[in-house]
Amino acid sequence: MFNSRIFFNSGSKAAAARNVPARGGAVQRGRMPPTQPTHGQFALTNGDPLNCHSYLSGYISLLLRAEPYPTSRFGSQCMQPNNIMGIENICELAARMLFSAVEWARNIPFFPDLQITDQVALLRLTWSELFVLNAAQCSMPLHVAPLLAAAGLHASPMSADRVVAFMDHIRIFQEQVEKLKALHVDSAEYSCLKAIVLFTSDACGLSDVAHVESLQEKSQCALEEYVRSQYPNQPTRFGKLLLRLPSLRTVSSSVIEQLFFVRL
Repeated sequence: MFNSRIFFNSGSKAAAARNVPARGGAVQRGRMPPTQPTHGQFALTNGDPLNCHSYLSGYISLLLRAEPYPTSRFGSQCMQPNNIMGIENICELAARMLFSAVEWARNIPFFPDLQITDQVALLRLTWSELFVLNAAQCSMPLHVAPLLAAAGLHASPMSADRVVAFMDHIRIFQEQVEKLKALHVDSAEYSCLKAIVLFTSDACGLSDVAHVESLQEKSQCALEEYVRSQYPNQPTRFGKLLLRLPSLRTVSSSVIEQLFFVRL
């Protein structure tokens, strides 16, 4: 489990990819300042420019503006499915996605207004789900997963049974990413899904559960309105998107740590 320093001590934008959690979960001190990209910097996963859409609620626009690493800036190699990435590159990309999720949360509406203990509790519970959503959004090349698994297993030898179980967890991670990619989720939808995931009343010790629930409901309503406006010929799309969220928790956070961060 990552400790709270991860959530509030990101490195500079240049160093963020290097300052990933060590085995004990610590990161270097520092802070990555939020960026304020214009709408023109964002692109939908399906290739359509965001500003070509006729409808974006103010709430969704703010969710999108909070992204410190728009999809196009995760790295060009991330968008090339046939590109073979080395371990160092994929770990750097994973670190960017992790810190992107944290910085995004810190800059979206309402989250910074929560008590610090609530912010930590929400991120501590949901960081792995946010990571999976970011991995799907940037089309992380999944063919490198066995290579990373081998590196992790070499660093931390396991019994044959544990190796089989670990590889099964990798398969689950791959399946979740592929199922999201198959829906051709656009950037606005990803932002709403991340907000729905983040504002969960399942986090332990929340000081105001009802308020967090209301923020999740607001995010869900924004997504529903957006989908109905932009995809009128896909009446089941909203339901399909929501149905993807519960299964994100099947991806073990400890497996993500070992898969992407064990070498750093």
